[in-house]
Amino acid sequence: MSLRLGFLTHLHVGADAADSYRIALDLFQAAEDLGYDSGWVAQHHFLNGGGRMPSTLTFLAAVADRTRRIGLGTAIVILPLEDPVRLAEDAAVVDTLSAGRLQLGLGTGSDPLTFAAFGSDLESRRARYAAGFQTLRQALRGEPIRGSDAHLYPPARALDERIWESTLSRESGTRIGQHGSGLLLARTAFMSDEPTDQNQLPVARAYLDAGPAAPRIGLSRAVYPAADRRTAMAELDSGVSEYVDGMIRRGFFPVGLTQETYYARSHIHYGHPEEVVRSLNGDVVLPLATELICQVHPGHPTPKQMLAALERTAREVAPALGWRPAA
Repeated sequence: MSLRLGFLTHLHVGADAADSYRIALDLFQAAEDLGYDSGWVAQHHFLNGGGRMPSTLTFLAAVADRTRRIGLGTAIVILPLEDPVRLAEDAAVVDTLSAGRLQLGLGTGSDPLTFAAFGSDLESRRARYAAGFQTLRQALRGEPIRGSDAHLYPPARALDERIWESTLSRESGTRIGQHGSGLLLARTAFMSDEPTDQNQLPVARAYLDAGPAAPRIGLSRAVYPAADRRTAMAELDSGVSEYVDGMIRRGFFPVGLTQETYYARSHIHYGHPEEVVRSLNGDVVLPLATELICQVHPGHPTPKQMLAALERTAREVAPALGWRPAA
């Protein structure tokens, strides 16, 4: 299968929520014009961790009205905090409005503040995820909902075949493969001392070994091509430094490393496009991926800088990795 190209935004950039959403809408339109296959948004509640999008499907409904071809992905919706039937209904509406372009990514979530604010127990999230996943998938398939006479409306147009699940563990990689879902791999394995790709390789292999009929691996990576390495670091440094400080406070990064070492630990592919290509070609999971999902702002670049990185990725980086733009 040929490599697909996507981008992911956490909507970090912008003066306020309205500005962030306008910038993200512009990114989706630009990505579609550049031939990207998909665009993804991450769910963050309460401005916690820098993300600014609590309602991913609401936002993607607006994107559907501004675009015509690009796939619309959630990476991810925190399923244990959602009513799976209502989630199925919202997803079906967005999929209908977008003519079947929704890619529905799901995960368990792990942030204590978010779960506390929702009055939800963090420790039982995996059990609630498993139960919610079954209900959601049954609804999307048009099966009776919870044993009643109710069926999903509008029909979901095979949206159950466009479910993705995110995980950090080999065991869950096997489960996702057995579900037949796509596997979403995060841009960094921040709780591991191993390089991210080495940490994620057993997860990807476990997924493939489970034998999904149509394997899909979405590989999220921080990708920031610029005029040169120094320019990339200058444009990213304020945001990356903020991220590194947070990782040090949480005990995931040691104190006193060099700037370039912290960038390596943050698993960012940056610099001149040729440097970015070499760096990505060294990622041991990339040959298994069906979709490279590029985070265009691992730091806090300006909207103009993000658009330039998006364009360089499409014109100079991704083609060297085997991608071809959509017509």
